[in-house]
Amino acid sequence: MPDPNQSTEGLSLLFADDERSLQELMKLELPRMGHTVTVCPDGETAVAAIEKNNYDCIIVDLDMPGLTGIDVIAKLKEQSPDTEAVVLTGKSTTESAIAALRYGAFDYLTKPCKLVEIEALLRRVSDKRKLTKQYHAVKRRLESIEGAPRLIGDSKPMEQVRRLIGRVAPTESTVLIRGETGAGKELVARAVHDQSDRAAAPFVAINCGALPETLIESELFGHAKGAFTGADEHRVGLFEVANGGTIFLDEIGELPKAMQAKLLRVLESREIRRVGENKSVSINVRVVCATHRNIEEMVADGEFREDLMYRINTFEIYLPPLRERTDDIPELAVHLLKRFRPGAKPIEQQLSDDAIEALTSHVWPGNVRELANVIEHATILCDEGPIYAEHLPRHFGKRQLTSAAKSRGPMTLRDMEMEAIHESLERHDGSKPKAADELGISLKTLYNKLNSEGAAKNVA
Repeated sequence: MPDPNQSTEGLSLLFADDERSLQELMKLELPRMGHTVTVCPDGETAVAAIEKNNYDCIIVDLDMPGLTGIDVIAKLKEQSPDTEAVVLTGKSTTESAIAALRYGAFDYLTKPCKLVEIEALLRRVSDKRKLTKQYHAVKRRLESIEGAPRLIGDSKPMEQVRRLIGRVAPTESTVLIRGETGAGKELVARAVHDQSDRAAAPFVAINCGALPETLIESELFGHAKGAFTGADEHRVGLFEVANGGTIFLDEIGELPKAMQAKLLRVLESREIRRVGENKSVSINVRVVCATHRNIEEMVADGEFREDLMYRINTFEIYLPPLRERTDDIPELAVHLLKRFRPGAKPIEQQLSDDAIEALTSHVWPGNVRELANVIEHATILCDEGPIYAEHLPRHFGKRQLTSAAKSRGPMTLRDMEMEAIHESLERHDGSKPKAADELGISLKTLYNKLNSEGAAKNVA
């Protein structure tokens, strides 16, 4: 029996099946579950209804005379991409149903199915639609403040990044984005999503390093009510929220080894299993990953699974650090100003020559994230006037290549990384949680880096 404590938001449903007995059953039972339903005897009638009305979800038989269930789903996704589709199949095999998932179906049920199975599946549809609405609402609010997220800059390195995005976006390939912390890897992932056929579906971003190890599996795959202490209700995981769209696994190098094995299974089987449940759920999600770490070294050290590395690295995009594309800094700075000054003026009225010179000569160990902090600091000091070098933060420029630094030669990537960490700690008066949040890394990773620096100094 369905759980009476699990409330399901009423859905507007279309049910299409050529079996008269099922038609009559659904006319009675779906309204009892709290839904409104339009019942159709064949695919042609279903398509005609879809063209005239909007539905939250359709339940369609795969094997009908005339238009098949897959034909109906294909038409649905043209007409209303956000409407979910559930397929029914009476075949002993599920090959056709799995094929329907590739056309954007949410899930499938094998006949004969129980009413409780239909109700549980519709509850998942309802949960996903709620989360999707919340996602779109947050996205609209952010875009109203900052504009639609986009890659800024026309330097040669950024032109190469755009070319690679243009090549891989129309495919279904898994993408690995490499680059330093704060360089803007999520924007590259969003660009891949926005230029793909999944652009109308959700883009769900997850920072793997920010998730508590005990809750990672539940966050990614969901859980059943009572699966563990505190699991007071059924929860849809982020992979299901992203169904039909793209999931972005940022800082995948921070994923614990046990979760790496589970993620590999999901990528290979295209199925997830919620915590506390035995039934697998099919998903249709494109995966984009990112890391600032050297995955090959992690594999050699036994910290990352080699098979997972090959699975996520089908196509690689390298995002260069800000110091390798200084020509983009003035445009980036003005773009960031719009966060703090809506309706920003042209660049010559926003940044003085000495400010531009100071910005373009900086090493930028914290990349674009550091630039955003510098611009925010400057706008607070300069009121509504243009930004001058004197408005930049007190620490700004302190860690440039002084004569002492020059004497020891070029800085290594690790040196620059530690520079960024110490600058962030200085800005936040030594607060490690705040510094980790600003740098986009987990607190554990920050401690590890500081400890390894201390150990290196002791050895020296």
